[in-house]
Amino acid sequence: MNDPNGLVFYKGRFHAFFQHYPHAPRWGQMHWGHAVSDDLINWEELPIALYPDMPYDNAPNGGCFSGSAIVKDNRMYIFYTSVSESQGQTQSLAYTDDGITFHKYEGNPIIDTNPMGSNDDFRDPKVFKYKNEYRMVVGAGFRLEGAILLYKSKDLINWEYQGKLIDDDRFGGVIECPNLFEVDGKWVLMFSSIKAMPNRVIFAVGDFDGEKFTPDTEDPNWPYFVVETGPDFYAPQVLDHPDGRKIVIAWMYNWNRREDKGQTQVGAFTFPRQVSFDKAGRLTMLPIYEGLHLLKKESDFVVYESGRLRVQIDGHTILDKPYAHEPDVLTLEDVGCVELFINGGIENITTYIC
Repeated sequence: MNDPNGLVFYKGRFHAFFQHYPHAPRWGQMHWGHAVSDDLINWEELPIALYPDMPYDNAPNGGCFSGSAIVKDNRMYIFYTSVSESQGQTQSLAYTDDGITFHKYEGNPIIDTNPMGSNDDFRDPKVFKYKNEYRMVVGAGFRLEGAILLYKSKDLINWEYQGKLIDDDRFGGVIECPNLFEVDGKWVLMFSSIKAMPNRVIFAVGDFDGEKFTPDTEDPNWPYFVVETGPDFYAPQVLDHPDGRKIVIAWMYNWNRREDKGQTQVGAFTFPRQVSFDKAGRLTMLPIYEGLHLLKKESDFVVYESGRLRVQIDGHTILDKPYAHEPDVLTLEDVGCVELFINGGIENITTYIC
């Protein structure tokens, strides 16, 4: 498994989908795996939701790439990148009325052309409601320029291109998994840079008027910052909790890592994290309150000495980072992973150990 997709609350349960190759613990033709939860902590895996079984999504090394979900009139709509050999990467739609059985829209793909000029890098649609309409942000790239494209719709089917939300070659040839969401009256732009910077999940805070995102920063040339500085945090997506919280779940792994021989499974989700602003106005991510009892102040895997914070397992150093002063660290340990939340969540470090 890799990217989390379609995080949504539907008919009393939380749904999480994910890019998935069901036949081996490696990349392959992508499907959408599916799991449900009552509390965002305990999950039940359900049958695969999307198969790459249509002419527009059946490329051997393509299939059903990442996307998102939204509920309208008691129906769940899921948007995903369909990848075929003939059309490349396009955006398609499926829907469900029971949360289990999914039907692909007969008019797919609903967006069939990257306005930048090539369908080689045109993916990861994230749909959200804006006032009485809908918006979609899509990651894209062309000729070594990464961008986030903006679309609008009134009915979730017909989409009108609005232009580039951002474009910047400093993020590499394509931007992936964009999210745009509101927290405490401020808009947060979150996306994954395909270029190791070394921190590859980027944030910006500002204002969104339905057509343009304006960063709120003293440095207009670089309005971006990081919250997660660990090696194994990528492709996060935001879930709109019914109580109003904005919750982030990411892929815990990284695509530069190679699985060890004999592994039967690879990849995981991070623990759900609430996005908020602290008293100083800094964006933070901390585990949802339902899981705070799982946090530890001390961990056998984590040590601070001689001005360095280290994560170690079985004699191997997974992470080694300097800090001038000992940070306040909360640790979440699970099978094969350690997640660190530093100084109230202004920095997180995610490490996938196994």
